[in-house]
Amino acid sequence: MLEDLKGGLLEYENIVEFLADIRKEFGREDEESVKVAKLRRLEQRGKTIEEFMQEFRRVARESRYKGRLLVEEFKREINATICQRLIESEQQPGSIEQWYDRIITLDRNWRKSKREEERLRGQRDNGAPTPRVNHGHSLKYGQRDRKHLSSRCQ
Repeated sequence: MLEDLKGGLLEYENIVEFLADIRKEFGREDEESVKVAKLRRLEQRGKTIEEFMQEFRRVARESRYKGRLLVEEFKREINATICQRLIESEQQPGSIEQWYDRIITLDRNWRKSKREEERLRGQRDNGAPTPRVNHGHSLKYGQRDRKHLSSRCQ
C-alpha cells in the first residue's frame, strides 16, 4: 500500500476512503495493541479478586497473552500486599490457573483480616472494653458461680 501511494497508483476521493483503507491494511495489528493496552490498564483496586479475575480473564483472552507473560501482567495488576505474600510463599504458583486458585484464598483471608481489624478498631474507638486474653491462668469463681456452673454442666 505504501509503495502504491508513493508511486501515485492510489487515488482517494476523500479522507474517509483513505482512512478506511488504512484501517483495513493495519487494523488487525492496531486492534491487538489496543487489547494489550487495555489489559495493562486493569487494576484490582477495591474489587474482590473474583470480580477482578472475571474482567482480567475476558481481556486476557482478547489480548492473546499466554504463559509467563500473562502471569506477569496478572501479578502487576493485583493487590500488591497479597501478591507479595504469594511471592514469598514456599511454593510459588507457576501457571496462571495456579495463580488464580492461590490468590483467591489469600484475597479472602486478607479481606477477612481487614474486616476484623476494623471491627476491633471500632470497639476501641467507641469506648468498648478491650477483650482480655487468658494466658493459661486459672479462672477463679466464687462459691455461687461454681454451683451454678456445675449444675449447668451435668
